[in-house]
Amino acid sequence: MTVSLAPRIAVRRSAAELEALAEQGNVELRSLAADEATPAEVIAWVARHFAPEAAAVACSMADAALPHLVAEQLPNVDVLFLDTGYHFRETHVTRDEVDRALDVRVVDVLPEQTVAEQDAEFGARLYERDPALCCARRKVDPLQGALGGYEVWFTGVRRDEAPTRTNTPLVSWDERNGLVKVNPVAAWSFDDLIGYANGHAVPVNLLLTHGYPSIGCEPCTRPVAPGEDPRSGRWAGLSKTECGLHT
Repeated sequence: MTVSLAPRIAVRRSAAELEALAEQGNVELRSLAADEATPAEVIAWVARHFAPEAAAVACSMADAALPHLVAEQLPNVDVLFLDTGYHFRETHVTRDEVDRALDVRVVDVLPEQTVAEQDAEFGARLYERDPALCCARRKVDPLQGALGGYEVWFTGVRRDEAPTRTNTPLVSWDERNGLVKVNPVAAWSFDDLIGYANGHAVPVNLLLTHGYPSIGCEPCTRPVAPGEDPRSGRWAGLSKTECGLHT
């Protein structure tokens, strides 16, 4: 089912308290292993310090590995789906399957304007003329508004996805959004992700098996050839490499 964005927590801790928790998390997780904490250990740390209703999982619906991982320790967690109005049909199918199969609450996060309203104000195909503005209006701003009701958010960012993500930490303080940001699968490869999804029978976007290792909005995403940068199919032909959610 789809639910509203009404905050689930009665009292949100201050920015100073949450930032201190993020720093504490890095210390605690480094002490767990000689190498690096596993995704399950990272999520367990969150479960010790945050109520389930204080957490949100951002999910592009390329796969459901991250929502499944988080829901095992934080059942009924909110999964935020940025419904930009430009998604592939396969992405919506995956979203519905996640909602049906996992112990989560899928929350559709909508832009302020429909595609038609945006076209009326800025002209059609804004994504071609100013992709940064299109992403800001349809992804970044809506997510920032949605995150105001939480204390911590999980992302599926991985270090192997792009040079801009090489140094992704497991836990950090998200200054822009004012909450703790957790990247449990930062150290995973694409094969690790698919292996987990297959091993736990969680939903996977059909496009992943059709040459789309990174899936965004349909007008701005193309398949990539074997051996190409997995994110080279995003905003192909443009200098843009990130939508702005993680920069």
